[in-house]
Amino acid sequence: MPKVSDSDLSERRSDILAAARMCFVTYGYDGATVSRLEKATGKSRGAIFHHFQNKETLFRTVAHRDMLRMTELASTRGMIGLIRYILEEPDLINWWSLRVEITRRIRVDEELRDTWDADQKALRAAVTDRLTEQRDSGRLRTDIDLETTIQLLELTLEGVMSHLGSDRVSDRLPEALDLIEQSLRA
Repeated sequence: MPKVSDSDLSERRSDILAAARMCFVTYGYDGATVSRLEKATGKSRGAIFHHFQNKETLFRTVAHRDMLRMTELASTRGMIGLIRYILEEPDLINWWSLRVEITRRIRVDEELRDTWDADQKALRAAVTDRLTEQRDSGRLRTDIDLETTIQLLELTLEGVMSHLGSDRVSDRLPEALDLIEQSLRA
């Protein structure tokens, strides 16, 4: 049997994660049966669970990978930039449904809750660092403390997620985001 390279294994793992993500987005955690995961990934359960111990581990990995991406985007684009990106990118517009599943699952999955909490802290740290840099460079208002600004941005993200989840996304959302962004600028 030929040896599979580490890069091939990594690529297969990444392919499984991408397909499993869409399966979880489409069917939710409970509806993403192993059979559906097999169909979505084009892999057998043996191939899937060679890379991931079980469905829970697969879901945790998908959730963690999404949060790493969100943190990277928030770090480079800011929270409003992250929200705009979510709205503009077809592969991320459905992030809200995965987020709903995550928040539902953290009540019963302690390991997911621990990872999610750590990921949320990393996102908050990235946002705090970016806001601190903007404030120090004179681009952000100094009469509003950073914690209040972060709360406003987190509430904005949650509100947008709620609207996405209920198909209430207005064509005026970009203007609303502009208003929030302008209200925070120095």
